Amino acid sequence: MNVINRRATVLAAIVVFGTLSIVVSARQAMPTGPTTASLDATKIEKVRENLYVITGSSVSVIDAFSGGNTAVLVTDAGVVLVDTKLPGWGKPIIDRIKTVTDKPITTIINTHTHDDHTGSNDFFGASVETIVHENTRTNMTRMDAFKSEKAQFLPKRTYKDKLSLGSGKDQVDLHYLGVGHTNGDTFVVFPALRVMHAGDMFAWKALPYIDTSNGGSVVSHAVTLARVVSMIKNVDTVITGHTPVLTWNELSEYADFNRDFVAWAQEQIKAGKAVGEAAAAYQVPAKYKGYSISPNPEFGDAKANVEIVYKELKK
Repeated sequence: MNVINRRATVLAAIVVFGTLSIVVSARQAMPTGPTTASLDATKIEKVRENLYVITGSSVSVIDAFSGGNTAVLVTDAGVVLVDTKLPGWGKPIIDRIKTVTDKPITTIINTHTHDDHTGSNDFFGASVETIVHENTRTNMTRMDAFKSEKAQFLPKRTYKDKLSLGSGKDQVDLHYLGVGHTNGDTFVVFPALRVMHAGDMFAWKALPYIDTSNGGSVVSHAVTLARVVSMIKNVDTVITGHTPVLTWNELSEYADFNRDFVAWAQEQIKAGKAVGEAAAAYQVPAKYKGYSISPNPEFGDAKANVEIVYKELKK
């Protein structure tokens, strides 16, 4: 190797290492409580009569990161919360809710285990009933936030396939339809309002972040989304995990996007392409206008998803 080539190799290594360091540092530097920017970015917005969303910050805006979208259903008996953002966000959630109702919070539903959706559960106390899918509770037992004396904040109630709470205008249906972002993702449907909270099964219009350490799967994610589209009826509005409220048609399109990604990966395997080669060649199909490969490299990119799907399809 001559001097020029050697210098080029060293420079490339420095650039790669520097980029990775920035990403890791940014992830570690994410605030776990409100900042001025995140408070300003987080609003309570009306979705339907007695249903609101306390917005989460886009993961592409690290300095304003608050966690996922929190749904607020005001029922006759009290307030049902879906997801509680990052640690430290309990009081801002309460403050936002007080602008629309004085009723107490009676129930928390967590769509999955991640701390940007469960992080402020403890703020509301162990007396508030928390409900999750049975696999999510198992995943939560491995989180530091629910160990030792904090184990009292683990959900007391779980379900396996479907659970209905309340009735009439206050009814809330919890659906588990298969593995995806994790192995315990809940779709929360408000049938009288024709609204569903999809959690991070539909976080954004981009390749999904799949958490294999908590049982997630790229292949199953696409299958589960297709199952949601075919099985859940009479919904026209979807609260996503992190981006604005979208339509049912957009969820259906997102299911197609994920199905097409898995089919594309299968073609790459048949063509004998390695992970890196396939990932470098991937482009969002033109028909999915407005989609991206990732909202932020920390939360998954083409290579991360290709690596997972290759492992799954080659089994």
